[in-house]
Amino acid sequence: MKKYNTILFLFLLSCVYSQGTKQPTFKKRVLESAEVDFLASYYVQDGSKSSVSGGIGSEKLVDAASNITVAMPLNDDDVLTVDIGISAYSSASSSNINPFNSSGASGTTNYSGASGGDDDKRVNTKAASSSTGTGPYGSPWQASSGASKSDQLVSVMANYSHSSDSRNFIWNSDVSFSNEYDYTSFGFGGGIAALFNEKNTEINLKANVYLDQWRPIYPTELHEYSKYGTNLLNQGYFSGVTVYNENGIMATEKYLPTKFTDLSLTNRNSYSASFGFSQILSQRLQLSVFFDVLQQQGLLSTPYHRIYFADKTNFFIGQSQYIANYESSTNTGVFKLADDIERLPDTRFKLPIGVRLNYYINERFVLRTYYRYYSDDWNIRAQTASIELPVKLSDKFTVFPSFRYYTQNASQYYAPYEKHLSTEQFYTSDPDLATFETKQIGFGVNYTDIFASAKIWQFGLKNIDFRFHQYDRTDRLKASIATVAFKFIMQ
Repeated sequence: MKKYNTILFLFLLSCVYSQGTKQPTFKKRVLESAEVDFLASYYVQDGSKSSVSGGIGSEKLVDAASNITVAMPLNDDDVLTVDIGISAYSSASSSNINPFNSSGASGTTNYSGASGGDDDKRVNTKAASSSTGTGPYGSPWQASSGASKSDQLVSVMANYSHSSDSRNFIWNSDVSFSNEYDYTSFGFGGGIAALFNEKNTEINLKANVYLDQWRPIYPTELHEYSKYGTNLLNQGYFSGVTVYNENGIMATEKYLPTKFTDLSLTNRNSYSASFGFSQILSQRLQLSVFFDVLQQQGLLSTPYHRIYFADKTNFFIGQSQYIANYESSTNTGVFKLADDIERLPDTRFKLPIGVRLNYYINERFVLRTYYRYYSDDWNIRAQTASIELPVKLSDKFTVFPSFRYYTQNASQYYAPYEKHLSTEQFYTSDPDLATFETKQIGFGVNYTDIFASAKIWQFGLKNIDFRFHQYDRTDRLKASIATVAFKFIMQ
């Protein structure tokens, strides 16, 4: 009996111990090893409605950008992601903030400084033409060689995410910073995601705040007017320069853009909240719905966008023989002086709502569709629809033909070149706020090796993704962008 009592005691003791001690369970890491993504893109565009030149002129732009994203697992549950981006552009449009300089369209003047600084110091003005008097000249259709023709954008973003043990709840927070010559942005935010129904249903919420600061750059003629007022043509950059009227003769009336005043507000704050819902409807079909609420406050116009009023006298600097065909690309030697800069309300409310529907056709084809409706209180209504058909050619290669269509109506504050009146409170000739349609055709190739067989040092190459898109807008803006992305994992 004593023997049986001992066995019973040991059994009960083991039961108590097992109930009071947490048994070890297996938990898969959120991210097994560090991942590095490298993205490079090259973008080119051309058009004829430059907002810097008041709604006409060259929109040529070239932009090269690169991003490096590093995702590092801190433990089983936490991941830190850091993204660093550099973008460098050269733009015929922005170069014409000061179109009156040496080696570009003008070929006769030089200035010191850079965009945003005192960039209007004319060093040595020669005769623009033996028959047209003296002075600098430029054209909205040709690039100037000023410092504002190019700039660099540097951005840094850090994101921290934590997943629960069940992997059904995730929260994250992020902070970001970006800077270019005339603009600085600081942002922060966070979000949560919850998965239900054996991870077939997902709901996510996200909020972000961006606190931005302009360092305003004004068009040269308006910058000089703010400094010298009625003595504009007797001091500074335009001292002794001949100004012409629209008939090509020396103007007897003074150029006085009295509507122009320096901006008193230079900050821009943006607040956004996003909601997303995703549901796997069947083994083949997945539905996602999302909407965002965005509120902006502060300086929402661009300080170097020119405006020309229909009810104001026209003034020109340069070679007077080109005035008659000023709105044609054959104009290579005269520039029209601005009446004011773009003025827009200091608040804007945006509401985009969208849906995605993905359908798995078979092991070779997947159909991805997307639709978004956008509205804001500047009276813009827009719709976007896209379709993509990934075709799996093999275990490693997939191709991505795609098509995207976009349409919008004009903002209530928009009017084309020289159609605004000086009696209006708000005005812009930025073509991005006009009525237009865009068609985009794209193609991509993706290479994936889940074993990351190819190696560079301690990193295995897991994925290569190349994409090319061609944009055509009904206002004659055309653009192309090529991107290539590489994903490496530490082994």
